[in-house]
Amino acid sequence: MTFLGEILLIAFIGLAGGIAVGSGMVAFLVVLDIIPRLAQITRSFSKIHAYEAAVVLGSLLFTWVDFSDMKVHLFPISTALVGLFAGCFVGMLAAALTEIINVLPILAKRVGMGSYMILLLMAMIFGKVFGSLFEWLFY
Repeated sequence: MTFLGEILLIAFIGLAGGIAVGSGMVAFLVVLDIIPRLAQITRSFSKIHAYEAAVVLGSLLFTWVDFSDMKVHLFPISTALVGLFAGCFVGMLAAALTEIINVLPILAKRVGMGSYMILLLMAMIFGKVFGSLFEWLFY
């Protein structure tokens, strides 16, 4: 394989990975109705368009920051404030997800795999564990 072929293959793999991750995030947010559920939990449904815009703009901004090798020097108290906001977001996201997670057993029963539910959950757990170990040990 030539040098140009290797570059094109790496670019294709990177693009495919980005599309897969982006599709997963969109599916997570749209199909499971995470943003409307967060708005319902916080009783701020009138601000749902602002939440959606914040997710899109945040994704675009931090993708740009990741590619630009930008460095921001913050005071320790400001990093604690950013951590507090990030923790609030993750906590509310986890609360919304626990209310929606009942989708998996319903889907398994409709597909006719209700008796294999334990195996499906174990496959997801072991896949996550082995994938994380592979990434940590080899990358």
